[in-house]
This record gives sequence, structure tokens and C-alpha cells, in this order.
Amino acid sequence: MTSLDVDAVRTFVMVADLQSFTRAAAAMGSTQATISVKLRRLEEKLGARLIERTPRRVALSARGAVFLPAAREFLAAHERAVAEFSAAPCRLALGFVDHVAGPKLSTLIAQLHAHDPSLALNIRIDTNSMLEGAFDRGELDAVIVHQEDDIRRGEALSRTHYGWFAAPAFEWRPGTPLRLALLSTVCNCPDRLRAVEALDRAGIAWSEAFVGGGGAAVNIAVSAGFAIAALAHRVVPPGLVDVGRKLGLPPIPSSEIVLHSHALAPRAREALRMLATAFREYNLPAG
Repeated sequence: MTSLDVDAVRTFVMVADLQSFTRAAAAMGSTQATISVKLRRLEEKLGARLIERTPRRVALSARGAVFLPAAREFLAAHERAVAEFSAAPCRLALGFVDHVAGPKLSTLIAQLHAHDPSLALNIRIDTNSMLEGAFDRGELDAVIVHQEDDIRRGEALSRTHYGWFAAPAFEWRPGTPLRLALLSTVCNCPDRLRAVEALDRAGIAWSEAFVGGGGAAVNIAVSAGFAIAALAHRVVPPGLVDVGRKLGLPPIPSSEIVLHSHALAPRAREALRMLATAFREYNLPAG
């Protein structure tokens, strides 16, 4: 009877999830050569090729696609068995600023859960200041937020780039204040500060025409043609256009997205590394 090595199966799942030997090695704190050796040994034990690898892509073979669900269940069963001897399940409480991953956020969360279904995962979406406060109080194990100062340096993941977005029918008469849709001052949102500071430096008068409690509310006001907003490119709703150049508006400084984390149990640390690697990959095109 063939016996499977847990670490080798975990390596296969990581390669399958990230579709890359290089990214899998980074996520597991290993090397590409080690990842390749573990996968080759697993394939030899099973007598089947699990991953098809070419210079341009890494993908599951037909047998690999069949084996993947069983591999996930094998790892989950192993973790459940280990957890029987633990005082508490392995926990990862994670916070995101709502727009940092854009439409890929649901994919990232699903991928994180699929990677280790028995991990006690708690997700919080909130503002930068709220998440940093919760992280400092120990309520969150890790946060993905804007880097807003040089005091608290995090692990760089991506950059967020902004534009001045409006509905195609939006009109602004020269000599009148620019109508802005902004997040509330209560949230102490860095995106709000970037927008108004850019306008103030350029000497452009503006008015707070709409105040929303979250990004979705601001998007509604902009889509209605009522106001203009400084939005991250990756979260712009369909139908809006960048009118910054047309209206002569100043550029908005980009922001760095970083990961802060406390000391974690090995399983949680591995899951977080996988998430960070996937986050970088999903956000490479963001410009």
C-alpha cells in the first residue's frame, strides 16, 4: 500500500493553488529545487504525473485535477487528527482594507480557506486606522493595509494607483467648486486625505457634495453622475471614466500596500505566506 507524505501532498496543493513552482517556494519558505523534488517523489509514489510544466505555464494534469480534492481532504484529515491533541484550533484573524485587493478579494479568501479548511479563519474588512488599532490590541493576527508612515514598516505587497473617476455625463463648470464624493472624516481614510490634499496643493476649490460610510456608497454617488471621486484603479465600477486629464486635475500619489503580522503558529504562518504570494500575483497588473 502506498503511503503519502503530508509535506509532499501540501507542496502539491500549494503548486496547484499558485500555479507556479517559484511562488509556491516563496509561500512555503523553501526553494524551487526543493519543491520540484518533493513533487517528483509524490508523482513517483502515485505513479502518475500531477503537474504539467512548460516554460510559460504550470497547470494540473488530468490526473492531478482528479487528485486535488482528495489531497485537500487528506491534509484536512491530518490537521483534524493533530488538532485532537491541541488545546485549541489553529487560528488566523486577518484584516483587509476594503479595496486593497479589489474584485480579487473574494478569490483570495476562497483560496485561503481551500488551502487549509480546518484553519479557524476570521476575516475583518475595515478602514486603515480601525484595522491598525485592532492589530495593536492583539484582536487581529495580521492586517493588509496602506503604509502611511515610516514608523511602522510592513512587508510590501503591492502599490495602489489612483485616478479621478466620474460618470461620462459628469460636468464641472470652471470657476465653481469641484463636487467630490468622499468617505467620512470619521474613518480617517488615507484615500480621502490624498484626494483633498492634491486639490489643495493645486489651488482647486472643492466641495464635499457627498459623504459615504464606505466605498460602495461613494461609488453609487459617482455612478449617478452627481460627483467625482479619487478611486483606486482596481476597484472602479464599470461605466466610470478617468477624467483627470480632461479636467486638468492634479495627479494623486500612489500608496504602498503592506502586510503586518504578529508571531504565528506554523500552519497560520504558512497560510499567510500563501495569501501574500497570491496577493502579489493578483495585483501585478494594477497600475
